[in-house]
Amino acid sequence: MPTTPAPTPAKSEAPPPRSVLRDTAFLRLWAGTTASGLATWALPFVLGLAVLHRDLGAAGLGLVLAARTAGFLLAVAIGGVLADRHTRRAVVLWSALAAAVAAPLLALGLGRSLLLMTAAAALAGAGQGACRPAFQALTAETVDPEHRQQANAAMTMAVRASTLTGPALTALLAAFLDVWMLLLGIGLLWLVAALVPSRVRRVAVPAAAERSATPSPRRPAFRAFQAFRAFRAFHVEFLDGIREARRHPWFLAGLAALVAVIALGYSATSVALPLISRDRYGTEWVLAAAMTAYTVGALAGALLISRLRPRSQGWAAFAGLAAYGAAPLSLTLPVHPVVVVAAYAVAGIGIELFNVPWFTATQREVAPDKLARVSSLDFLVSYGLAPVGLALIAPAIDAFGVTPVLATCATACFLVPAVAALVPTTRHFAARPKASA
Repeated sequence: MPTTPAPTPAKSEAPPPRSVLRDTAFLRLWAGTTASGLATWALPFVLGLAVLHRDLGAAGLGLVLAARTAGFLLAVAIGGVLADRHTRRAVVLWSALAAAVAAPLLALGLGRSLLLMTAAAALAGAGQGACRPAFQALTAETVDPEHRQQANAAMTMAVRASTLTGPALTALLAAFLDVWMLLLGIGLLWLVAALVPSRVRRVAVPAAAERSATPSPRRPAFRAFQAFRAFRAFHVEFLDGIREARRHPWFLAGLAALVAVIALGYSATSVALPLISRDRYGTEWVLAAAMTAYTVGALAGALLISRLRPRSQGWAAFAGLAAYGAAPLSLTLPVHPVVVVAAYAVAGIGIELFNVPWFTATQREVAPDKLARVSSLDFLVSYGLAPVGLALIAPAIDAFGVTPVLATCATACFLVPAVAALVPTTRHFAARPKASA
């Protein structure tokens, strides 16, 4: 009799994907990122309290904040290279520890040494800047690709919540604590950012980095030459990250649109909103309500995009970015203040509809061993050009008036993302079109 074949066992269905919010490694990374965000947003507010308490002058505050920004911009490029050369977790650890050390130095110099405070602020900015690309790349290492959009939404919600609650929490604590104790508290937050994230698997180190990390057999007499070679290797690796970015037309187009919105739209509204709140509406309520609405809108946008998966995610992201133009447009018209507040809420929603898919696509499309360098280029360009926009908007308003400048900036916010969306590969933020389902 022919043998009856044994029944084929039914294939067990794969378990449904686990939510990223139940992943311990991600939650630890999220906690570290949140702590760094709170520390970042609290520092300028605490230094402002020092001015109110006459422990720091207005000119000194400007110098300290400028040193912090300079440290950030310098370290964000260096941190990107180091995070691709070494483990991202190690870069987060040492950069956050540097920012933690800067906090007691700021407290020590408060009211005693402006030079010490300036140097400590530069160190704090350097720690913050080196953290940013490392955290971005560490998210890609920690989270599976199908969960990264949800993870990036949770990360940006932490940043926005820090923006919303950080100053209020600091003001509440200031009723009970001195400024120097608040600075020490900022240092403790950086310690959390340094120590809480867990170790993850290491991304393959590029060959150039391995060669630069190999000890040279030369004698001490050649150490100067070795230092030159190390600098040259660093320069080559950073340029390699730029070349990687140039391989992705959607990335360059998105970066150009983002810079236009930040340097023009964000800068114009930052300068004009206080003036219009005072001169047109005669109250500071409009300023406070609009900024709060922007942050709440950003939280809502991050929550929305954590679940939303547009078919053409690149075009949808550019539409969200263009929505920022509603903020300067509302300031050009003699509208009810509620309209201004609503426009800022729309701008907040739109900016996160762009940010989250943008970060997710960068983590997906960029070569893993160059991800931190490309992320550092993103932060370097967008954060680096923002002060330029702020510096130019005020003279432009003095020369041409508030309304023409705001109208021009609103037009740029609408048009530049639309033009950027015409660049090939921007529809899906991907080098290759998505396969049809």
